[in-house]
Amino acid sequence: MKHTLSVLVEDETGVLSRISGLFARRGFNIESLAVGPAGEKGISRITMVVSGDNRTIEQLIKQLYKLINVLKVQDVTNIPSVERELVLLKVKVRPENRQEVLGIIEIFRARVVDCAENSLILEVTGDPGKMMAIKQLLDKFGVIETARTGKISLVRTSQVDTELLKNRIFSAVQKSILT
Repeated sequence: MKHTLSVLVEDETGVLSRISGLFARRGFNIESLAVGPAGEKGISRITMVVSGDNRTIEQLIKQLYKLINVLKVQDVTNIPSVERELVLLKVKVRPENRQEVLGIIEIFRARVVDCAENSLILEVTGDPGKMMAIKQLLDKFGVIETARTGKISLVRTSQVDTELLKNRIFSAVQKSILT
């Protein structure tokens, strides 16, 4: 199972290296990694996605707390949270399918950030499911290149779990595309 970990650290040289070294020594691959300021001066947030069962992730969290400069570690996988990613997609287009591609772009509220005769570069922002869905739809036209940021996440203060709503919206969008 994939877990999303949110780690608050002191913004010091070598912190990310120590954290990634901890994962490497234990044979874990970090599937997604995003690092940036957490809002408070001198504090950074590291958001990472790793695979493992609950017991293994609990052990990793305990090991993370032992590292210098680690302030807080939270597994936000099953906690209502807001998750976002940014993806740039370079897609092949031909005159006869350009309108169909632009229709998909509009449905996903993506933006065209570069336009050439035979390709478009799109900027897509949203939750990881949205990224997967638009890429899947655009694959039939030919995705030439992809650049993807790591997932970022913040726990919802409202504690409202929108997973059910996301699934309903996703299903509705798929039905409208297929009809």
